[in-house]
Amino acid sequence: MRLTLLPLLLTLIGAAATVAVAEPADPLSGVDWPAARAEATGLLVDLLRFDTTSPPGSEAEAARYLAVRLEAEGVAAELHDLGEGRANLIARLPATAPSGEGPLCLVSHLDVASAEAERWRQPPFAGRVDAEGTIWGRGALDMKGMTVVEIEAMLLLKRLGLPRSRDVILLAVADEEVNNTGMQRLIAERWPSINCAHAINEGGVGIIDGLFPGQVLFPISVGEKGALWLRVSAEGKAGHGSTPLPDEAPDRLLAALERLRAYEPEPQVHPSLKVLFARVGETRRGLERLVFTRPLLQRTLLISALMKNPLTRAAITDTLHITGLEGAHQPNVVPSVASALLDCRLLPGTSPEEMLARVKALAADDGLTYTVLNEFAAQVSPWDDPVFDALVRAAEARPNVVAGPAISVGFTDSIFLREVGVRAYGFVPFHLTAEELGTMHGPDERLRAEELEAGVRAMLGVLVGVVGG
Repeated sequence: MRLTLLPLLLTLIGAAATVAVAEPADPLSGVDWPAARAEATGLLVDLLRFDTTSPPGSEAEAARYLAVRLEAEGVAAELHDLGEGRANLIARLPATAPSGEGPLCLVSHLDVASAEAERWRQPPFAGRVDAEGTIWGRGALDMKGMTVVEIEAMLLLKRLGLPRSRDVILLAVADEEVNNTGMQRLIAERWPSINCAHAINEGGVGIIDGLFPGQVLFPISVGEKGALWLRVSAEGKAGHGSTPLPDEAPDRLLAALERLRAYEPEPQVHPSLKVLFARVGETRRGLERLVFTRPLLQRTLLISALMKNPLTRAAITDTLHITGLEGAHQPNVVPSVASALLDCRLLPGTSPEEMLARVKALAADDGLTYTVLNEFAAQVSPWDDPVFDALVRAAEARPNVVAGPAISVGFTDSIFLREVGVRAYGFVPFHLTAEELGTMHGPDERLRAEELEAGVRAMLGVLVGVVGG
């Protein structure tokens, strides 16, 4: 009997094995990608034509336009009015098969930095597409392009008709560039109805040839440096400019600033950086692999190299930056008070209080006064998280990409989301050259339409992986 059943059992096992390894159907294969690119491009062009320079922002008109587009597709959308022509946009795609997990929020901001039109090759608010398919306009990268990626991915997810295990909520907020009032008021006034568990926001982007030629480095932001903004003031006797006197306010201030400029910060290797280095090393061979994967070599060779570049130096140190001077009104009048503005950015582990004490010690003048203009500690989300894993998979779905966690040198609205318990990640799914990156807040900001489509593909992949089974 056993011999008789053996061939049947082997046949059944083989059939089971065949079923187990069969590739599931790709849900994204049903998307008409040329149509999706055209739709996303048209939406971005329209959005770029709204001048939402902050201040004053005037985001309400852009938010209303997007709300109409979303409502036409059956996606519930509302405006959170902030007054003075400013508004946040909130749109929700509800779960159809709830798992009990909190919503996934797709975050962006509708305001943009100012633009000096005379320095642009294309008018900054014309929303033009050139013959090569590049979309020009202030906000193409920071961050109306991301708004469009998130909206298009949301619409495609709805059209695919997949079961959704959790709500997807779009938050396109006002006033991120200056005071962050859009996100702060959203949390203060609307948070109980939103209460997202995870958020995807700006903060990470694919950098072409970031470390090695031919490779795209994709740091995904899991945290942001804290900040301490100060006004440092010196007082002295006012006088006439014709007669220099000892202990005048400008002299005292300049002496202190010289001591502050001599600050030499110690590099700090955050655990996220070690992980990113190791992931890069896994793609290399020989000496490069050794350097990137061995902690001792990372510190002795890589950190030394990073400290020589101002951009990478800022990523591994607590920075102290003198950003402005105040006090003088006329050349022939010595003011009684002279001040300087300081922007200090702090890695996780350094509190604003610790940095203030460091600044005072460096300035070495007990007569100075310090006014704190803004302060908050660094915030970090864990990267052993399924949403972060989905972001890595989406980034590395494109060839020659290495992705991993990183701490952003700047701060975004994610700092406020993390304060209320949200796991927030910076993931802008574009591949950009160094020259393209330099157009953020500068002239000639633009985005290639092929990258816009690639961003939609990546974001849709994340949504399908996280909420669509």
